[in-house]
Amino acid sequence: MSFSMTGYGQSALQYGGYKVEIEIKSVNHRYCEVVLRMPREWTCFEDVLRRTVQQYVKRGRVDIYMNKEAELEHVAFATLNHSAVKAYMQAVDILHDQYGLEGKLTVRDILSLPDVLHSPDHQPSADEADMEAWGEVLQEGLRKALENLKSMRFKEGLHLAQDVEQRLHRLQVLHDEMVALAPHVVEEHRMRLRQRLTELQDYSLSLDDHKLSMEIALFADRSNIDEELIRMQSHLKQCKDLFLSGESIGRKLDFLIQEMNREINTIGSKANYLPLVNRVVEMKAELEKIREQAANIE
Repeated sequence: MSFSMTGYGQSALQYGGYKVEIEIKSVNHRYCEVVLRMPREWTCFEDVLRRTVQQYVKRGRVDIYMNKEAELEHVAFATLNHSAVKAYMQAVDILHDQYGLEGKLTVRDILSLPDVLHSPDHQPSADEADMEAWGEVLQEGLRKALENLKSMRFKEGLHLAQDVEQRLHRLQVLHDEMVALAPHVVEEHRMRLRQRLTELQDYSLSLDDHKLSMEIALFADRSNIDEELIRMQSHLKQCKDLFLSGESIGRKLDFLIQEMNREINTIGSKANYLPLVNRVVEMKAELEKIREQAANIE
């Protein structure tokens, strides 16, 4: 099963008079990198949230944005913390006067800031009084967003897998053609060598069949590509098996592509035969396209 490393997911839920919104974006990355952006009072949950993400994502950079907004009903029955509001406003003035920054705080901005609102009985807010419950809420919302992310990555991964499998099939066809062409390399060289010697022959000397046979035998040894073709077939089979497994395949696929590219380069350097060279060029083009797609597979 293959997943794309590119995806998006979100979720929203209500708790304790707040609306909690979670947004996740993922892109290509060699390893699994999780970046969490959340209100300061939630940083104590960072480790457990990170482990939750790693249950869904094995590879890729994952950016998670978590935010909360007070609901209108909650705001209506809450009282302002005037000292906190004044402190925020003073901070805005300092940013404007000393640093030349432009912009003003809106009512929504102020109400969303920490410690601006008190409940009517001036008890600690829900995120302070019941941190364990908040942790469960955040994990629930994160899992919903991750399920949406996983669904999108799966759909995108199907398209990538179909394209790669088609190109692997084309590589298999080219490989089979090269297996059929390989025995003709030596015979082709024998004919060219004899024809060239005949053209250069002034009939003052006779052709030495023994030396000619030795030369052809040396060429046959240098141009033999049986081992490369066997290894290439093995790599193709492993690539096909990867897509049937339920594991993360991106890194293994990337490694096999490198190995196949190495075998193809060796075949190209050995095979002094135009039909084989043409197929080497086509195989390298297909491998490069597979590499581009594999760069986005988890």
